[in-house]
Amino acid sequence: MKSRTPLVAGLAAASLLCLTACGSAAGAGSSDGVPTGNVTMLVPMGAGGGSDLSGRAIASGLEGGTGLNVSVENREGGSGAIGYSYFLGQEGRNDLLLAAETAMLALPVTQDVQFTYEDFTPIMKVGDDFTLIVVPADSDYDTCTDVVDAAADERVVAAVSGSTSLDEIVFTLIEQEEDVEFDRVPFESGSEVLTGLLGGQVDVASLNPAEVIAQLEAGDLKALCAVAEERYEYEALADIPTAAEQDIDVSFAQFRGFIAPGGISEEAEQFWIDAGEAYADSDAYTEYVESNYLQANAQYGDEFRTYLGENTADLEKVFGE
Repeated sequence: MKSRTPLVAGLAAASLLCLTACGSAAGAGSSDGVPTGNVTMLVPMGAGGGSDLSGRAIASGLEGGTGLNVSVENREGGSGAIGYSYFLGQEGRNDLLLAAETAMLALPVTQDVQFTYEDFTPIMKVGDDFTLIVVPADSDYDTCTDVVDAAADERVVAAVSGSTSLDEIVFTLIEQEEDVEFDRVPFESGSEVLTGLLGGQVDVASLNPAEVIAQLEAGDLKALCAVAEERYEYEALADIPTAAEQDIDVSFAQFRGFIAPGGISEEAEQFWIDAGEAYADSDAYTEYVESNYLQANAQYGDEFRTYLGENTADLEKVFGE
């Protein structure tokens, strides 16, 4: 399953070489200790998606708790490789953050990039974003077991939004657990996956609740199972069984959170951890988590770092040779 993508690696390396050379001109907050003035939240994905929403929500929450001006900058490309590679070249800066998610771990496992999570400073995992297996409302499939059984005997077409995406991981885990295989149709984003599903281009998709809640409520789609450890407590999702309840022992979450560059001072790291903890106690955090149907599993610093190591090991099992 492991693949290496020279084009993405080349783009990322070019970005890294250029921006590392120019990094000293980029400016920074106070050279040691806490940041002052303006701060940038880097989003390594395009505007409008889940990562962008996460970055903007966290930036706004941190602004309220620190009094700093936290602006958002999107640096998309290479499924996140361009943004993370730029971030790698900003070592020591305490006025720069990045809205991180599972791509930070999946890219080094699947592609030839020059970074791993160990090159950065983990600050806060905001929560977990599990996925739903969904089909058009008129589909013959009523459970995830129906989909698996069909895939064992016939062609079932699944939508995915990239080789390191949460939906690719989920379908791969189901294939490995159930010894079946899905045909895949690649799309560029979750919104395109949704359009393809509604348009009949694919049979099944794996999407985050926030991406499909409107279609579920309108009756255009139906959710077959949640690929989560437990059922959602949100009223709109509480009746959706987990995959495990349907004898498919698979769960996997995309984390949402933020990191700082490597090499920042202990004072700066603690400043941002304290800011993250204050954010978790705010109404802004509750609003973001609930409006996006996340599981609120906040972690900080070393605990977050341990999670990243464990999650990387899980991904290596999924994509390993």
